[in-house]
Parts: sequence; structure tokens; C-alpha cells
Amino acid sequence: MLKDGSLLETISINGPYNFDLVLDRLSLDRLNHVDIAERSVKVPLVFDQKPMVAHVKAVGTIDQPKFIISGIEDSFRERAIERVTAIFQWNIPLESIHRHFQQTDLRTLFEQHYGTPLVLEFDPYSCLLKCIIHQQLNLSFAHTLTERFVHTFGFEKDGIWFYPLPERVAELKVEQLRELQFSGRKAEYVIGIAKEAASGHLNFEQLKDGSNQEVYDQLIKLRGVGPWTVQNFLMFGFGRQNLFPYADIGIQNAIKKRYELEAKPTFEEMEQLSKDWAPYLSYASLYLWRSIE
Repeated sequence: MLKDGSLLETISINGPYNFDLVLDRLSLDRLNHVDIAERSVKVPLVFDQKPMVAHVKAVGTIDQPKFIISGIEDSFRERAIERVTAIFQWNIPLESIHRHFQQTDLRTLFEQHYGTPLVLEFDPYSCLLKCIIHQQLNLSFAHTLTERFVHTFGFEKDGIWFYPLPERVAELKVEQLRELQFSGRKAEYVIGIAKEAASGHLNFEQLKDGSNQEVYDQLIKLRGVGPWTVQNFLMFGFGRQNLFPYADIGIQNAIKKRYELEAKPTFEEMEQLSKDWAPYLSYASLYLWRSIE
């Protein structure tokens, strides 16, 4: 326990786990407070509408990972540890996944990015909003637009920015998002999803226990949500392990580069290439993205 009454927790997990590569990928999003030299990241969490910032610092190695978590009030200890564990996927045995890919044509890629986990967005609601904002945009402007959105309508605690809560976004007008360079349609989508979440019709806590198909069936009904959005949400919102978004331009480009194709791969080519990667298609997707980031 620290002087301010917050929790100081030490967690050891099974390796391999490359937290330095985790931080490298998190640093692509300017909203994330990452310290590469200190090997740490500050994670915004909200419990019972109370915001707090968990400070996660690596003190171990790839093969013997160990972390110190601070900044959490003792009354939220159990929930905070559970959420941080889920975000960083500390409960997923990466060694078995690595062994699986040693028998595939992605072997060298998995050696290069050894121990890279499928890290989640910090909460499912912001994950879905981020997926919507990023649709059909190049990555640089997508991050810029998301940053504008959070800085304008979100809130700050201890120097860390939090996405605006659903109740706040539900009250916005399309014109307010248009001023940030949202398209009119994308602004409608973001506000519509916030209204569904604020009303309780879209309940992420209930949704997380559903099958991929059940999650798909509910989310696809939302305006602006297509198959690409659902697949990305399932991966980075809920950590589902066996998804391969064929329509993703980044994955298409990564496959084109890796297999030295003259043109982007067809659906049939991607299906053929990926059949040996199951049941860990999400990790194949992640490592292919990493190969071009």
C-alpha cells in the first residue's frame, strides 16, 4: 500500500511475454501514455463511474515476465487486477500459440515478434467508438481524429485522457463532430452507438460472454457497424483468438509484401494461406499487422 492509500501489486506470469513490443504498439496511439524507457504505461479505468489510472510497469524479462501495478484504490483491487489482466492478456499462454506457428509458414514472423500478445483496448465501449472513427481512414489521420474527439469531449485525470462517457456523447449534435472533421454519417454513427450504450440497450458486460456469432448479431444491427468493425471489436474489445478480417487493407498489404505478390491477395488466396493458422487467426492477423507497422 502506498502513502496515498492506493494499491501496489506485483504480478508474475508465464513467459514468453514481450512487454516492450506491447509498449511499442501502444505508442502508435498518441492518447496512450507510454514510457518506453521506464517500460510502463498508464491505463485509464472506470468503475462505478469513478475514473482511476493504473500504472503498469514491467520489471521482468520476456521469459520471466513480472509487473508492478500501482495507482488503484484498495476497494477496487480485485476488479482492477481482473481488468488489467484482461487488457494485457496475461492469462493467455503464448508459448502454445508460438509452438503452433512454428509448424506454419509464419514461423519466422513469430520468431521476430516472439512473445507479442493480443492486447485489448482499455475498455470495450471506447474500442467500438475507435473502430467506427478509424473506418476508411489512413492510420495517421484516424489517430488524429480520435485524439481530437477525446480531447474535445472526454476528460482528464492525472494527465491521462479518458474517452467521453456514453451519456456525454449521446447528447452531442452532428455539427459538433463535423467541426472536428468527422463526416456527417460517421458523426451519426458515433452518437447513435453512444445512445444505445447510455440507454443500456448495448451492454458490453453482458455481451462479453456471448459467442462470436451472438456478438456479431447484436452489433451488426447498429448503424455504421459492418463485418470489419465487428471482427476488429471482437479481437481488440474482447480478445477473441480466431478471427481474420479478410477485408482489412493492412492485412492484405502485409500478405502481399510477405509472399511477394504482384497484386493484393484475393479472398480465395487469403483463405488458402490462412487455413493452417487456425485456431489462432487473430494472432496471425496481429503479427502480419506488426510486420508492416
